[in-house]
Amino acid sequence: MQRIATLLLVTLLLACGQPLQAAAPKHLFKIASLAPAGSVWVEQFENFAKEVTEKTGGAVGFRIYAGGVMGDDQAMFRKMRVGQLHGGGFTMTGMATVVPDFRILALPSLFSSYEEVDHVVAGLIPTFRERFHEKELELIAVTEVGFIYSMSTRPITTLDELRQSKNWSPSGDPISENYLQNLGITPIQLSIPDVLPSLQSGLVETVYNSLYGSIVLQWFTKATHIIDAPYGYAYGVFALDSKKFAALSPDQQQIVHQAAATHFPILLAKTRSSNEDSRRVMVEQGIKFEKIDDAMLHELREKRQQLVQQLIPEAMSQDIYDRTMALLEEFRAKGPAGSGK
Repeated sequence: MQRIATLLLVTLLLACGQPLQAAAPKHLFKIASLAPAGSVWVEQFENFAKEVTEKTGGAVGFRIYAGGVMGDDQAMFRKMRVGQLHGGGFTMTGMATVVPDFRILALPSLFSSYEEVDHVVAGLIPTFRERFHEKELELIAVTEVGFIYSMSTRPITTLDELRQSKNWSPSGDPISENYLQNLGITPIQLSIPDVLPSLQSGLVETVYNSLYGSIVLQWFTKATHIIDAPYGYAYGVFALDSKKFAALSPDQQQIVHQAAATHFPILLAKTRSSNEDSRRVMVEQGIKFEKIDDAMLHELREKRQQLVQQLIPEAMSQDIYDRTMALLEEFRAKGPAGSGK
């Protein structure tokens, strides 16, 4: 009887024209990210993707490959060129190899608060969109890692101690490489997936990440001493292949951008909250936040201008630097803001 009832149900569904499973989306975007599954970045992206699929009646869908299973940023770009991927969540370092001006926000000690970050990013978005379109990319949202800190396997409170440590810098990142060299440090360049095993083996001793990023990538298990002053600001971007995006109808394109405008600000808030929570967790786990001397802090900030002179025009344009500093000065002229760190 149960078998007969099941057959009758299947027959009725077919007769009513009801599919037994949802049809594949007409436009499927295969997306990759280094962010681990279960992190706030991946969870919020899934919320964004769900809204797009629902509002387009299932015509637009996303499949995400999280946790670096598609390789680092450069591997992701290669797979986009052959159509294996159609976009991704990219780090600043990875995207800047394609869109150099996107690295501007990563200048060390540029920002004093998240309020400054928000003002500058909002002002630069139109310029960023133009730069991305020139490289056949559709900028969907600027994402955030947060303020980043120097994290080491042993205590560091002076510049000499930092120089004696084996420092990491991201592969292909002229900002980190040149800045550390200006400080008298020759960094060891590695891709992000290679950092943890290198910390474990002793190949590197000092790395740079946000507090939350260090936890989700497990770097904090080895880098247990943190200089309690932000080294800089880290961020990324969610971008799609512009040709595939152009295949969407204008309404569908608008739905994608509207969903991004809803969900990525939520991600921003969650990321900042996660960084605050991570500090408390780290303290509970015995991670040491070290105070540095004023001389070290002064020299770290002083070297930024020397770095800018080295980067322009090869690594970024004078135009993007001037725009950024004008926006920053505009915000600071309005009066002091909270630290936001």
